[in-house]
Amino acid sequence: MNKPRNKSIRILLTPRIVFREPRLRVWFRLLWMFLKVNLLSPSGPASIGLLYDEAVGKIMTEEQFVEAVGFSNFLPGSEALKLAMFVGFTAGGIPGMLAALLGSILPPTVMMLIVAAILENFQQETWLKDFVAGLSPAVAALILIVAWQIFSTGRTKHTGARTLLIAVASGVALWFDIPSPFVLLGAGVLGLILFR
Repeated sequence: MNKPRNKSIRILLTPRIVFREPRLRVWFRLLWMFLKVNLLSPSGPASIGLLYDEAVGKIMTEEQFVEAVGFSNFLPGSEALKLAMFVGFTAGGIPGMLAALLGSILPPTVMMLIVAAILENFQQETWLKDFVAGLSPAVAALILIVAWQIFSTGRTKHTGARTLLIAVASGVALWFDIPSPFVLLGAGVLGLILFR
């Protein structure tokens, strides 16, 4: 009786690798990809667009990427690290997941140490507040672009009434401060009902 259970555990721990490459090359590619993504776009939502360009068609499919983004937003914790774990595991198993995590953790850690040391000296300066105020519209635009890219992928490419209904219901729920994991769960349940 232990054999089927062991087999089911083995299936859960086996990644769904789509693109066949030597494992060592995939691990180095994951490390470099997440180093580059986290160096070029340190903010979480902005990095999704860059990661999309780096990963889709090279180490995973578009559907796998959309699945990764959805689950990383649904589960509690840091979205960037969950996304790195999901993408890394999908492309390279557990060593791929560790390589992706290392690539995700190193840049922000080093950057935060440097920025904290610099900001300690300029904390009361008015130009710093103006700089942060200038960043806000750019971050909002990046989030909208990434949202549109995710919205227009996979099965939702043809925007219909059902897709718009889920989008509007999710927007209303978020407007009333319902936690995003519950909104995503509700959208998934609506998808089960409407797209059946």
